Formats: sequence, structure tokens, C-alpha cells
Amino acid sequence: MSFGFFGIQFGFALQNGNASRILGIFGAHVEHLSRFWLAAPLTGMIIQPIIGYYSDRTWTSLGRRRPYFLAGALIASVALMFMPNADILVNILPPLYAGAGILMIMDASFNVAMEPFRALVADLLPSDQRTLGFSIQTFLIGIGAVLGSFLPYIFAEFFDIAKTAAPGEVPFNVTLSFYVGAASFLIAILWTVSTTKEYPPHEHAHEEDIASTQKGLSQIVSDFTNMPATMKQLGLVQFFSWFALFSMWVFSTSAIATHVYGLPMSDTSSETYQDAGNWVSGLFGIYNGVSAVYALFLPAIAKMIGRKLTHAVSLTAGGIGLISIYFIHDPQLLIVSMIGVGFAWASILAMPYAILAGSIPPYKMGIYMGVFNFFITLPQIVNGIVSGPIVKYIYGSHAIYSIVMAGVFLLIAAFCVRFVKDQDDVVQV
Repeated sequence: MSFGFFGIQFGFALQNGNASRILGIFGAHVEHLSRFWLAAPLTGMIIQPIIGYYSDRTWTSLGRRRPYFLAGALIASVALMFMPNADILVNILPPLYAGAGILMIMDASFNVAMEPFRALVADLLPSDQRTLGFSIQTFLIGIGAVLGSFLPYIFAEFFDIAKTAAPGEVPFNVTLSFYVGAASFLIAILWTVSTTKEYPPHEHAHEEDIASTQKGLSQIVSDFTNMPATMKQLGLVQFFSWFALFSMWVFSTSAIATHVYGLPMSDTSSETYQDAGNWVSGLFGIYNGVSAVYALFLPAIAKMIGRKLTHAVSLTAGGIGLISIYFIHDPQLLIVSMIGVGFAWASILAMPYAILAGSIPPYKMGIYMGVFNFFITLPQIVNGIVSGPIVKYIYGSHAIYSIVMAGVFLLIAAFCVRFVKDQDDVVQV
């Protein structure tokens, strides 16, 4: 049931590892990158609760969750192919703005595909299997992300595909990676759609839900207002976690190119800059690989020390890993930093959802998984608004300090886990 997430993360990894690089090639300044990334969490904030609400109430020949992630996969695959080719739209928009628009469409379609997968696992697995279920999902996420992240590096270094291009153009090794990502995304989703059975909605029906007179937006607002206490407590943890992740995704290429490789901030086209960009994408693959392996151990660790402590320890490892980048000037040593980030990433993708699922009634699993996304998108939006001016006016355009700040925020998230109530399944909210 989770194999489709392999494809989603394949595409998501290509976006995370290369979108800032592509926008930089098209002319974005480092302090403006976070603004272009704002489109992604804004669309996610709007789309995921709506998709969750309607997927709770949809039943077709494909089930209720599968139609949504199939539609998301089709749109995302097209967007992945267009992202490195945004310059072909130059007669309509400047390449930079065309790229930002495609980034928005791509991330919106990722969100359409992603949210129903969270609900699907919670739908089909009992409480005592959910930690394992979300860990398996995280494992597949990690494998897809490893391949997606390393692909530009593999094409350049092992297949001798061009890793440089004329100023304003995306190297072909990156473009080809996005084509492969689009195909992988679609094939993986089709596999899940064709092999997973969903249960009819009456098996999840609840008399309070049937009797409810609220519909559409009013129901979403009502459910948001009355969210379980556990969700609110996890929201604080998620805020600091995803604020940190957004900084890492947006600023890693600039930070590592200037702080580790010693390049000037104005360099976005030299061979060394492309080497730095390829290595950053590879580093993202390493932390995803670590997360894939670590995810297999999460159920056993959580059984021994509890889900809360497991999550706190993992976030602490990620915070230390990001802060350590400041002290490293050998690109190869960054692998050590990524090990800690991989621990945090695996836990962020699994433990909050395993904890949350027990506090949500089954008949509202989709909408609350969508509402929970608010605590993922809000910190990214806040980051996108404030991090640009912070980098420019406080950090003097040195992106490395945003990476250090991200590490500190992961440590704060680890501390906040202590306030979360972990509980078994509930019948009503």
C-alpha cells in the first residue's frame, strides 16, 4: 500500500535537492530563494485539508483514497518534466517566474498525492501495527529519495552526461533526472492503485458523522477548531521541525557552495558550483538512505523506550548534524552530518503520524491527516517570509547561518516532544 510513496519521494527529492539550484540558474538571488519556495507550503496548506475532507467522503470503483493520489501523480509527472525546462516558456514569463510557477504546481500535485497515503495506512492498519506501517512507508520514502537525490550525480560522474551548461540553462544531467523522476513517480503510484484494496466507507461510518449537518468548508473549520489535544501538542514539535527542514532544503546549496567549497556568492554557473550542487543532491540522498535503514529499527526502538523519546532523540541527532556543517570544510565529511539528519528525517516522517493516529476517530482520519499538514506548511510559510531578510540583513547573505539556525530549531523541537500526550485509539473527538 505504501509503494506509491517511493515514487512520490523520488520526485520530492529531485525538487528538494535541485529546485533552489535551478532557480539560481534562472537568476534568483540567495536571499530571494525562500520567497519562491513559499508557493509550495501555501498550496499544501490549502489543498491537503480539502483533499482529506473529500477523500473521507469519496467512494468510486478505485476506492476513496486512490483516485486522489492517482490524479496527483499525473499532474506531478508533467510538472517534473517542465521544471528544468521552464526557459521554454520565456515568451510568456521570464524563466525565473515560470520556474517558480511550475514549482508551485509540482508541489501542489505532490500534496494531492501525499495526504491520502497517510490516511490509507491509518485506515487499513490497527493501532498496534501503525508504527510499523508508517516505518515501512518511511523506508520506501528513503529508498525513493536516495535514488532521486543521487541521480544527477550518477548521470554526471558515471555516465558522463553533461553537468554544465551555458549561463541561464539547466545542465542535462539534472534535466534527465527529472524525466526519470516523472516516470518513476507515475509507475509507483499505478502499482499501489492496482494492487491495494480499500474497504467500503460504511465500515468506517460513525453515527455522529452521519448525523452531522456541516458540510465542506464549515466542516473543515469545525474540525480544525476542535482538533484533538495531541494534535495541538504535536503541532509545536512540527513547527520547529519543518521550519528547520525548509531552511535546509532552501539554503544548503548556497551554504555548502560558499562555506565548504569557498565559492563567491555570485557564482551560480561554474563547474565547481555544479559539483557543489551535485554533491548537495547526493548528500540529500545520503540522509534519505540513512532514514530508510533507520526507519526499519524505529518500531523496535519505540517499543523499548516509547515513541516520544524515540522522536526526541532522533530530532536531537538531526540538530547536531546540521550545526556540525558550520565546522566542516571537507565536502566528504558532510556525510557524517547527514547521518544525524537522516535519523531526524526518518522519525519526522513516521513517529508524529503514529502518535497522532491513535487520537483521531477513524471516520475523520482523512480530514485530520490533512489538517495536521497545517503544522507542516505554516512553519515553511513563516520561514519563507522571514528567512530572506534574515539572511540578507543579519547574516550578510551567508546562507550557512540559516543551516545552523535550522539545527537549533531541531533541538527545540526535541525539547517540545516532552509535552505531547501519546494515547491509544479513540472513538470520538
